[in-house]
Amino acid sequence: MYYSVIKNCDIANGPGVRVTLFVSGCTHHCEGCFNEETWDFQYGKPFTEETIGRILEMLAPDYIAGLTLLGGEPLELVNREGLLPLLRAVKEKYPGKNIWCYTGYLFEKDILENFCVQWEKMEEFLSYLDVIVDGEFIMARKDISLRFRGSENQRIIDVQESLKQERVVLWDVVESKRNL
Repeated sequence: MYYSVIKNCDIANGPGVRVTLFVSGCTHHCEGCFNEETWDFQYGKPFTEETIGRILEMLAPDYIAGLTLLGGEPLELVNREGLLPLLRAVKEKYPGKNIWCYTGYLFEKDILENFCVQWEKMEEFLSYLDVIVDGEFIMARKDISLRFRGSENQRIIDVQESLKQERVVLWDVVESKRNL
């Protein structure tokens, strides 16, 4: 697996100040993609144990809310396999920090119905994610006023509640209930 960049102070891709990892490799090739160079699976630098250590160090400050995975496409098989050790390490070392994942794949159709069947470690992978922003970016549905997403077809999904309830639970709904 390769990655293009790691940002240690991102406020655009999830709530609070975050560490963001942009992985390389994507087969969606969405029109208007803001990160076309990451379509190439060999773009950037190799993702290594040293990279994981660096990310863990970046997550250490109390003001860092969590980790966000972007791309490219974090859920391409080679990226899932490369990211799983990172997810394990983050949840073990920082159980209170949340993990967000942006994907062009659809939660029910692609992730639950296909990836969970095709890859034996997908359920473990999902167990570490708090939020998935799903759906391809669609230029015709772009809306810069949307919170944490680029086009109106994309959903912000509370992964753990969705798995527990066996239906899609949107993060915005969960957050509004928590704030009552």
